[in-house]
Parts: sequence; C-alpha cells; structure tokens
Amino acid sequence: MTIVLGIDPGSRMTGFGVVELRNKELHHITHGVLRLGNRPMPVRLRDIFTGVRELIDEHDVDRFAIETSYVGNNPQTAIKLGQARGVAIAAAAMCDLPVAEYSPREIKKTTVGTGNAAKDQVQFMVKTLLGLANEPAHDSADALAVAICDLNASRFSYAADQTIHTP
Repeated sequence: MTIVLGIDPGSRMTGFGVVELRNKELHHITHGVLRLGNRPMPVRLRDIFTGVRELIDEHDVDRFAIETSYVGNNPQTAIKLGQARGVAIAAAAMCDLPVAEYSPREIKKTTVGTGNAAKDQVQFMVKTLLGLANEPAHDSADALAVAICDLNASRFSYAADQTIHTP
C-alpha cells in the first residue's frame, strides 16, 4: 500500500490529489484546490506550505509528486510558479517524504497515452482510472494525474514489478 500526494502548483490555485496503490489497484482518496486568491505573495506561499503539510498529515502520505515548471513568455509568472513549487516541495521535505518531479508531457503520456493530451482528455482519463462519478476540475485532475504518474513510474521499487489495474 502506497499513498501519493500529487500537486499541480500555482500561485493563485494549487491543485492536489491523493491516490493510493493497494493490491495493484489505484484508489482515489481525495482531491481539491488550495484557493490562494490575490493576497500578498508571502501569504499565498505560507498557505501552500501549510495546506500541503496538512494534507500529508491527514492522509498519512508516503510519497510526494509535483509537476515541473512550465516556462512561458512571462518571467514573473515563472518566478511565482517556482516559488509555489518550492514551498510545496519544502513542506514535503519537512515530512521526510521522497519527492518526485514530472514534466507535464510525462504526466499526460502516462495518464492519457499521449504527451500532447488536452486538459479535458486528462480529466476524462483521471475520472476513468479512479472510478470517479464526475470529472474533477482541471487543477484537481492535473494533480491526480501527477499522483497516478508517480504510482505508474517504473523507476520506483514499489511500482517496478507491478502492473497497476483500474477499479
């Protein structure tokens, strides 16, 4: 049994998803969004750190996985995203969790089967793989996909010799 917290970082909204691998099957635990709004950046960063720590403690998380930064045209946006990623990673490190980072392309390829998948395709596959009644919102679906990607990553010993089945 392995529980992974997946994070889709953002400075205004940070998606989270907690998925468990039990008996070679993926099981949804929870998902949602930390809504950070337009408050001063230090307050938003504090809330990401605190929110991630609370999720780790509440769900007895074994591993932490996060999406890598996408560097667009705006350097200020990239800096803010890097700060959000940094505090989330620091929260996991404070709990002595293994941290894995995955590119958006790698996450989409693992979850959907193609690295060029659209957001609605990720939502649909996350819903399908986890047996959810409804498609989660984009940020939550992305975070769940990060956790699924981590659980499917063959480079980790707990997944290397297992085939993961959907419910």
